[in-house]
Amino acid sequence: MNWVIKHSKKIKYQTDLEEILKPIWDDLQNYKWLITDVDFITDSQIPLNFEKDYFFLDRDEFAQLMNSDTQIIWGVISAVSNNYKIDEKKNLTLSSESEQVWKENVFQISESILEIIAFDSGYTILKFKNNKLSEKFKNYFESEAIELCKLK
Repeated sequence: MNWVIKHSKKIKYQTDLEEILKPIWDDLQNYKWLITDVDFITDSQIPLNFEKDYFFLDRDEFAQLMNSDTQIIWGVISAVSNNYKIDEKKNLTLSSESEQVWKENVFQISESILEIIAFDSGYTILKFKNNKLSEKFKNYFESEAIELCKLK
């Protein structure tokens, strides 16, 4: 299932990772995080910068980002298995502005189990392959989680 958060009283700003992932974080123990096409605002020391095109974070590094009060303005954040092999050519083409972002069940990284797309601080799009995770997310955000297909 694919969800969009456009307005929510639970988050301080769009792509508030700590709050967005709150209902499912414990289920994401065994994943690494590929972050591409990222633009952000922060006052914290985080494992991201503007010098690289992508970042591959382990759980602890991602937790540091998630808990840092950083707003992701643009970006594609993918949860992938710990043994995922980086394909630099492919990673450089991933974009939060891709038409694929708005397509149901289309993942820019086919191996990801979750994709979070930060779209210009206006939308946070989440695409799940795991129905249990999707249900937990929807149950937490209730009517604030809009089906992606309903935005068209």
